[in-house]
Formats: sequence, C-alpha cells, structure tokens
Amino acid sequence: MPSIDPDLFKIYGFWGSVLALKLVGMIPLIARYRFSKKIFVNPDDCDWIKGGKVLYNDPDIERVRRSHLNDLENIPIWYIVTLLWLTTEPSVWLASTLMKTFVLARIAHTLFYAVVLKQPHRLVSFFVGLFITIYQAISTLSYYA
Repeated sequence: MPSIDPDLFKIYGFWGSVLALKLVGMIPLIARYRFSKKIFVNPDDCDWIKGGKVLYNDPDIERVRRSHLNDLENIPIWYIVTLLWLTTEPSVWLASTLMKTFVLARIAHTLFYAVVLKQPHRLVSFFVGLFITIYQAISTLSYYA
C-alpha cells in the first residue's frame, strides 16, 4: 500500500492550503469589479443595485473571470497529480521545491493575468506550473509502470 512521508504531506497541506486561499480569493476580486462597475450576469442581481445592468463582455470583469477559470482548469489536477506523486517517495527537497514553485507560479499567473497585465510573464508563469504538473504525472507513471 503506497504511503506518503509525513513531512511531505505537511508541506503539501501547507502549500495546498495557500493555493486554496488564492483560488477562493478570486471570488471577491471578481465581485469587486462587478460591484464597482455595477455589471452583473443575472437581471435579479440588478434589482437591488441602483444603475445595475446585465452585461456579459466587460473586458475587466472577463479578464479576472478568465484568470479564475484558468485556475479551475489547472489547480484541481495539480492537487490530484501531486498527491499521487508524493506516494512515489520523492526527496523532501524536490517535493517542497516543486510544490512551492507551482503555488508561486499560479499566484504570479493571476497577478500577470488579472492585475498587472504583463506578457510574457503570464505565459512563463503558466508554463512553469504546467511543466511541474507534467513532470509529476510522468514521474508517477514511471514509478508505477
């Protein structure tokens, strides 16, 4: 039965929690844009906000929303792949470095996508996270093959 080193699981728990807070933190960021611009996606949301309107294509709101969707496409798979990878007995140094780097890359990606709007920084931060997930998945496949 595969097991995970308790030290590695502690590191995973810490960085996974940071990542979860980052993911949840996108919700108020989207809401801030919606309320400051009085732009909503449901007509009933406009009923209690004077001057509120329904709009689906505000560039600022959509940019933050797309950043959040990108997180939702990449972060859950990282949780799964990393948890499986930790059963392959990676070194504590490598595992902690990759987990920390992934989380920091996702935070950077959000900043460069939704706040600072800077390329190629957004692209680099995206691929750093993607390559870490791919490395861990291939390493796990090799270990269990």
